[in-house]
Amino acid sequence: MTGTLVLAGTPIGDIADAPPRLAEELAGADIVAAEDTRRLRRLTQALGVLPKGRVVSYFEGNESARTPELVEELLGGARVLLVTDAGMPSVSDPGYRLVAAAVEKDIRVTAVPGPSAVLTALALSGLPVDRFCFEGFLPRKAGERLSRLREVAGERRTLVYFEAPHRLDDTLAAMAEVFGTDRRAAVCRELTKTYEEVRRGPLDELARWAAEGVRGEITVVVEGAPEAGPGELDAEELVRRVRVREEAGERRKEAIAAVAVEAGVPKRVVFDAVVAAKRAPGGGAGGGAENPL
Repeated sequence: MTGTLVLAGTPIGDIADAPPRLAEELAGADIVAAEDTRRLRRLTQALGVLPKGRVVSYFEGNESARTPELVEELLGGARVLLVTDAGMPSVSDPGYRLVAAAVEKDIRVTAVPGPSAVLTALALSGLPVDRFCFEGFLPRKAGERLSRLREVAGERRTLVYFEAPHRLDDTLAAMAEVFGTDRRAAVCRELTKTYEEVRRGPLDELARWAAEGVRGEITVVVEGAPEAGPGELDAEELVRRVRVREEAGERRKEAIAAVAVEAGVPKRVVFDAVVAAKRAPGGGAGGGAENPL
């Protein structure tokens, strides 16, 4: 018989949030694969657990090499417990490669549910939570970050991101540039920890606040794009949305058509706004105009 791969959620801050099953699995697993063995040691000590199985490291640097080893152990009948530093393995943490490899070999994969920074931040944000998408970490380079944001500029679901504190101000400024300065957002810092803080407001305001310096682990929740009715968007906003789509790689004709659908206006209205912006000082949307009709 093959073994079982267990993905175990770990506390994102308060150790008291650890699910009871976590201690049982730590004590009984044949192998515990940990993102950081030192943090694992602190976790087991806090829970009063002594793992009986072998403890190995499993982090970004050795994930590719160690995955086949763990799969072989699973095929031999081992119960392998995967834990990361905080939250659920595979969610912006090591784990995906091992899960995919296990599934390919028809190895059973299960989980010990635990705290989630994504869901906790969503619940605390005060923004709509009925539909959302998780975008993980944005690229570190400014140009790549802007491109990624432009891809979801028209996304109507609430967006959730992880971010490093030293890049937060640049990220929020980029979001304000792409999504609009008045788009609502929430910055959730140090969730469930002593200095937990949730800062809510428009993106430009949050960017100014973050420029003063922020510490801790950060989750950013951003309101989705509004569903504008006919005539609600002015010409400047229509042009901005076309520009965002063009910079993301769309041809102008397709960008105009998509923005017209988003805004609930005829394509001609968007086309005329783009042409007028091009003729204005500064060149608005830039380039030559195509007839989208």
